[in-house]
Amino acid sequence: MVTIGDDAPARLDKALSVAVPEDAALSRSRLMRMIAEGAVSLDGQAVTDPKARVQTGQVYALRLDPVSEVEMRAEVIALAVVWEDGDLIVIDKPAGMVVHPAPGSPSGTLVNALLAHCGDTLSGIGGERRPGIVHRIDKDTTGLLVVAKSDRAHHGLAAQFEDHSVNRRYLAIVHGVPNANDPRLRGTRGITFEQGGILKIATGLARHKTDRQRQAVVWEQGRHAVTRARVLEPFRGAAALLECWLETGRTHQIRVHMAHAGHGLLGDATYGGKRKLPPKLFGDAGAALGNDFPRQALHAATLGFAHPVTGETLEFTSPLPADMAGLLAGLRAGVTSA
Repeated sequence: MVTIGDDAPARLDKALSVAVPEDAALSRSRLMRMIAEGAVSLDGQAVTDPKARVQTGQVYALRLDPVSEVEMRAEVIALAVVWEDGDLIVIDKPAGMVVHPAPGSPSGTLVNALLAHCGDTLSGIGGERRPGIVHRIDKDTTGLLVVAKSDRAHHGLAAQFEDHSVNRRYLAIVHGVPNANDPRLRGTRGITFEQGGILKIATGLARHKTDRQRQAVVWEQGRHAVTRARVLEPFRGAAALLECWLETGRTHQIRVHMAHAGHGLLGDATYGGKRKLPPKLFGDAGAALGNDFPRQALHAATLGFAHPVTGETLEFTSPLPADMAGLLAGLRAGVTSA
């Protein structure tokens, strides 16, 4: 059952795309197919017109076909193991690897690799669909991720992520250079600056109203999200290497927040916008490296937490992957030669 909210769009397909729970993973195109197939009804009557007008408080029934279960099977896939003991394992994830299987990515995931690496120790921990997973990073984001190997570790790690005590720091390469003296930034809702020129972005985040694969900044609803960032290295006002750290951990949080600030990540086809690095500043080669970068330039570089069983303070760091290191080298070379 889906209830139409106060601020829902006027037509049925758009209203449902906003109202259905995020975990349902129903795209607007799938909702339109369901409407056309008579799988959406109001007061027991099928509604087959996607443009039908909706009213606040209406309750629609959605008939979902059974979802085929994704087989959770072990696959021998090389893993960069940073730390491992009987309770947890820390992995340095490469770009292109999805964390857990889903209908669109049934194999080759981190979970498939972990099931082979850890054997039966992961079975059932945190649920059969996502064994051992307490947090995740995007498919094309690289870097550190901790996985529980025991129930006690899973509960302890989940509690630390819930109370935001885990130290997660990312390296990002963005368009432009965030500056505390920039009146545009200071006038952007949700953005403030803290001592030392640290950029703070605090907004709500929710699924985009029309594209359910994206997140969007919202103000009245959504989940509270806070990102901080500082400039590590500027590149002629056109790009910068940032250190970003999370107070909360929402889907696509850094990517959405930096785009909201007008400093989208290089290579981010979803949130990065249409900005290009100018060859006159970086040379043809340097500009091409940035403009053709094949993924969001984001790396989970630091991960720190208390061991959920021993209480020991653990902190791990991961060097920049080769592609981001090469991008930085190209930007630096372009600045030097331009």
